Amino acid sequence: MKENVNIPLLINKDYRAPSVFLPENLLREARRQKSIPEGTVPEICVLDPDGDLASYLLKIGEAALNECWACYHSKMYNFKIEDAEIGIIPCIVGSSYSVLVAEQFFVSGGRCLISVTSAGIINHPLSNKRFALITEAIRDEGTSYHYLPPDAPARLPQALYKKLGFNSTDNNCPYFEAKSWTTDAPYRETQAAIAAMEKENVYCVEMEASALYAFAEAKQKNVICFAHLTNTMAQAQGDFEKGPHFGSIDTLHLLSYLIKRIN
Repeated sequence: MKENVNIPLLINKDYRAPSVFLPENLLREARRQKSIPEGTVPEICVLDPDGDLASYLLKIGEAALNECWACYHSKMYNFKIEDAEIGIIPCIVGSSYSVLVAEQFFVSGGRCLISVTSAGIINHPLSNKRFALITEAIRDEGTSYHYLPPDAPARLPQALYKKLGFNSTDNNCPYFEAKSWTTDAPYRETQAAIAAMEKENVYCVEMEASALYAFAEAKQKNVICFAHLTNTMAQAQGDFEKGPHFGSIDTLHLLSYLIKRIN
């Protein structure tokens, strides 16, 4: 068996070294080229990989474009929950894209990033809850290996777990705790890989959490990842149903519950 050192992804990694390419410098050039004004972004922002919640908020007139968000690759919208101004960035899919945006959000003044992504069910939950608070994610993607050594776990920051995990078994809490499997190759979810994840007590498969948690650990940032269990990898017709307005009502309820506990 080859040693890890022969795997290109793991070569030339110095986890303490600063990056030459900095997100704040990219934003500086984006502002210059696009004439984007200096300004603020909300302290809390939601990554909405499916884009359904952002579309719903725009449709009902509850979200407006943030004119100060200087990312080349995405748009941020502002909306309110519990009288708190929240940002939302739709269609941020996959580990590398989510971390690229996370880096830019925090250097723009953000304080807490929340990802709510659709996920495939590996082990069915014991309750009827369909939102999983991802407490740990198996690192089956590439981005996390640029932030943490291969043997380091990708976990929800402990300070946030203390705020969110203690009451997850209550019926009024909209989520349960779960371990996820993060992959960057969704169409390579083979039966052997799924069976291995079942044995690891993994509840779901998604595409962002392990990279976001690795970034959070490396940069000491507040990141929370939720999985909305919506499908069984399209094994039967009628899969991917999320609920009213493509799950937006349930997601807003989740966020309302969450904002009260992290603010």
